[in-house]
Amino acid sequence: MSEVIFAGPEGRLEGRYHKSENENAPIALILHQEPQLGGTMNNKVVYALFQAFVNLGFSVLRFNFRGVGHSQGVFDGNTGELSDATAALDWLQMDNKNAKICWVAGYSYGAWVGMQLLMRRPEINGFISAALPANSKDFSFLAPCPTSGMIIHGAKDTLIPEASVASLAEKLGHQRNISIDYKLFPHADHDFTNHLREIHAAVIEHVTEALKKKPKKVGKHRASRT
Repeated sequence: MSEVIFAGPEGRLEGRYHKSENENAPIALILHQEPQLGGTMNNKVVYALFQAFVNLGFSVLRFNFRGVGHSQGVFDGNTGELSDATAALDWLQMDNKNAKICWVAGYSYGAWVGMQLLMRRPEINGFISAALPANSKDFSFLAPCPTSGMIIHGAKDTLIPEASVASLAEKLGHQRNISIDYKLFPHADHDFTNHLREIHAAVIEHVTEALKKKPKKVGKHRASRT
């Protein structure tokens, strides 16, 4: 894993990067939770997502949004961080020009930014969203959702009620050609305390199966409890 610095819209952005030895390896971008709540690329959930894609053979980048760590700029609260994510994906693609597969994964605020990135970048093949802030952020832009993916949530999350996430997963899963794998951890809190290994395993299982399958003809919502 290497420390990297790349150009963002408001200055330098700081990241951690794993480059696969396979020049045709798929790529994945990992986005952290809200900076004002202490979010950084070194968060344990973010790292678990990062390591899952590393173990799947991807080239993987996680980075600090503007104003976090050594990343320049000031927290914007929406469009700024989306622009940062866009710049990060551009950098990742430039360093992996042979990549044919692209995923994005995010935790909480980063999951919201990641879902917005889906709408801008049609080359993204799948997503992982952990602790999606369905109760506080507007997801109406996902009409339609451009690709299938997995939503992970903890039933003991006191910041984001499980019902709001389940409702969004259900809504997205009923869209044509979209399949949403909703993975609920009954005993997990917002930080997924003591459940990081389960997140790692769930991501590996989902992405492995997704890479084997062709796009779904009919969208569906599948919930499971771990």
